[in-house]
Amino acid sequence: MTPTGHLDTEACYRAVQSRDRRFDGVFYTAVRTTGIYCRPSCPARTPSAGNVTFHPTAASAHSAGYRACKRCLPDATPGSPEWDVAADVAGRAMRLIADGLVDREGVDGLARRVGYTPRHLGRLLTRELGAAPLALARARRAQSARVLIETTDLPLTDVAFAAGFASVRQFNETLREIYAASPSELRGRRHGTASHGAVTMRLPVRTPFAGRRLLDFLAFHLVPGVEVAAPGWYARTLDLPHGPGTVRLELADIDHDGGTGFVTAEFWLQDLRDTAAASERVRRLLDADCDPRAVDEHLGADHVLGELVRATPGLRVPGQVDGDETAIRTVIGQQVSVAGARTVAGRIVAEHGRRVESRVPGLTHLFPDALTLAALDPEHLPMPRARGRALVALASALAEGSVVLDRGPDRDDVRRALLALPGIGAWTADYVAMRALGHPDVFLPTDLAVRRLLADLGGSAEPDPDLWRPWRSYALMHLWNTLMPDTPAPKEN
Repeated sequence: MTPTGHLDTEACYRAVQSRDRRFDGVFYTAVRTTGIYCRPSCPARTPSAGNVTFHPTAASAHSAGYRACKRCLPDATPGSPEWDVAADVAGRAMRLIADGLVDREGVDGLARRVGYTPRHLGRLLTRELGAAPLALARARRAQSARVLIETTDLPLTDVAFAAGFASVRQFNETLREIYAASPSELRGRRHGTASHGAVTMRLPVRTPFAGRRLLDFLAFHLVPGVEVAAPGWYARTLDLPHGPGTVRLELADIDHDGGTGFVTAEFWLQDLRDTAAASERVRRLLDADCDPRAVDEHLGADHVLGELVRATPGLRVPGQVDGDETAIRTVIGQQVSVAGARTVAGRIVAEHGRRVESRVPGLTHLFPDALTLAALDPEHLPMPRARGRALVALASALAEGSVVLDRGPDRDDVRRALLALPGIGAWTADYVAMRALGHPDVFLPTDLAVRRLLADLGGSAEPDPDLWRPWRSYALMHLWNTLMPDTPAPKEN
């Protein structure tokens, strides 16, 4: 494939002919004779080359007048891995649209976040993604509505507004246009039993997916009150635009080679308008849009990393559900052990986090927001004074907006803004870029554990991290993975 918005027609058609699941979500196939669009791996008979066009997004196919295939559900796919690899304006805008930003702040708010005028952003997204911001947001609303229809017993009127539609009429018309079915017809087709009081989703991820080791990483770093974990599952609180929520994830290895797998997520949301934001943020945490085959093929050929990659295919870089939280936790963990950082973070949460009610035992608080932490006296924080001052300075920058970690700004601009703050060095700025901004090509040469591991693994040949580009963040995870303990069972009371 060529960069986003410039699809190679011949390469796309070859992928469709072979039903190559690796390209699900990378592009969509629209068939003129049927008026539908599909994912590349759709099991239906392959149409002739003269009858198809290719689109970089589902919204582009919608805008061209096509409706979604009822057989392969093309909108239920991971997003394009190029959005994080290139991290260009189109990719950053797509992340914000998926989070529901257009519904909350409009196109003007989206344009402001990525640093463009609304008119120029519209032209750019139409050129690169085949649809303008409103059309992209409309496609996201339709997908959210379908998930709510199929997984809850909510009245359809409530579904309409929870998904972000301005009116029931708009909701009905959009679903008929995209899915060729009314909301009530979609509800009649659902399989299984709807959850009561919760929204249960199957979040799409590319495979292979090393879910067990992702769980081990999250469990090793969890903050008491905010997160809990046990073998097979992880749960945490969520600070969402319209209110608090919680999520419980079932995390296991998924071995399918190159296709789409699913992680079951059960959400409890105070306000169902946060459905899209909650699911998108959890998918960031899972690194769901990573192309693991591309990563593993590249790193697996390296003489230092090869055995590690083959031992754990599909290893992910854990992302985040809140960039501000990730940055604050990174500063808390500077120059202390992981256990020490967990203890300090837990004390700060207990003293300054908002209490929440949760159906998951152990989830008691939201992580304190930047505005709350910015108002604290660094002298009274349970850490050395210099680190306390760095934490408060960072929180102040996040609260006032001089540092923004929502994946909207350019990564290099964010790094410069972080390094300008007192007490923030290159290790912290780069770790934040890797976890909070989803940067796939971060390396931490000063990390003591990494240096020791490279010395042990390299043997007589000196490792060359530059050979691991553009996937050095995944190389780091493979190195750290050798140190990660298994997730312990919860202690009995």
